[in-house]
Amino acid sequence: MLIGVDFDGTIVEHKYPAIGEERPFATEVLRKFIEDRHMLVLWTMREGKLLEDAVNWCKERGVEFYSINSVSPGIFMEKRNENLSVKLNADVFIDDLNVGGLPSWTDIYEIISHHKTYEQIIRHRVKQELSAQAPAEPPYPKWMFWKKKNSHRRHR
Repeated sequence: MLIGVDFDGTIVEHKYPAIGEERPFATEVLRKFIEDRHMLVLWTMREGKLLEDAVNWCKERGVEFYSINSVSPGIFMEKRNENLSVKLNADVFIDDLNVGGLPSWTDIYEIISHHKTYEQIIRHRVKQELSAQAPAEPPYPKWMFWKKKNSHRRHR
């Protein structure tokens, strides 16, 4: 699968033009995608030295992209070229500007690797939280003492 990945706000926190702190599990998940034989394309508005810094930052953490700002490997676009399309034809995009925001990187892994929808992940999480909060037995008003399992009282 060809996966387009944004840099600022997605792999790292927004601090442009500086490189922000890594978002939790971002590089671990990206390395796992590479290991799973997905092709990652760094898709960013960074250019020139700022782009080179981002690419090097990722390489230092074991993330090497199939291509950068292009679907063709080996093309390293330091400056946007008006003769080349800036449209990336990827199967999936990971970007902090998604409608609804950026899911956690662990959720992103579930979505891509296990073909789940974000809705399925959220529904499962809500069910788990609700079942953890559910009381062992339903609460009964005090006057319904006969419904309590361990009640030794008898109503006369």
